Amino acid sequence: MFTVGLTGGIGSGKSAVAQLFREHGITVVDADQAAREAVLPGSPALAEIRTHFGAPVLKENGSLNRAWLRGAVFADPKQRQWLEALLHPAIAVLIDEALANAASPYAILESPLLLETSQHTLVNRILVVDVSEATQVARAIQRDGGDEAQIRAIMDAQISRYGRLGRADDIIDNDGPLAALEPAVAALHQRYLALAAQHAGQ
Repeated sequence: MFTVGLTGGIGSGKSAVAQLFREHGITVVDADQAAREAVLPGSPALAEIRTHFGAPVLKENGSLNRAWLRGAVFADPKQRQWLEALLHPAIAVLIDEALANAASPYAILESPLLLETSQHTLVNRILVVDVSEATQVARAIQRDGGDEAQIRAIMDAQISRYGRLGRADDIIDNDGPLAALEPAVAALHQRYLALAAQHAGQ
């Protein structure tokens, strides 16, 4: 399956771009969704997280307290590394399964950590949604209601904007209005159909 990795920093508009590809009939595998599935109640990963961090990491209903965990791991790089070492292999298995079951001419792997993890090895091409850092902060605050310090901590944990752009095969500039995304995605969709056909013929 010809697969395009879709990534971008927090607040860049990855989800809006992914939705437009879905509207073209393309299967989008969401790495964040795989990450949520990896820590569902009853999963081995959630049990290990509970043992490691203690009771506050769970909500009363037994599900993961994401806000608490986010604060804990972004305050301590060693804790973040421990969590990533636990979760990334489990997430990779779920992503592999979803890509294998994709039924469209090509697939999109939407992941905020595509380039920070081994997920980039699963894709044939990398599409970066790019915005300025000021736009990232403003959109993330508007969407999540967090404070700027926490958002910048998340940004610092991700590959830099210029590091991301340096790895891109394709770039969508999303500093403009939402309406500008539609023709950009439509053009890339045609390009990816052609590339997928070439890939299938090899």
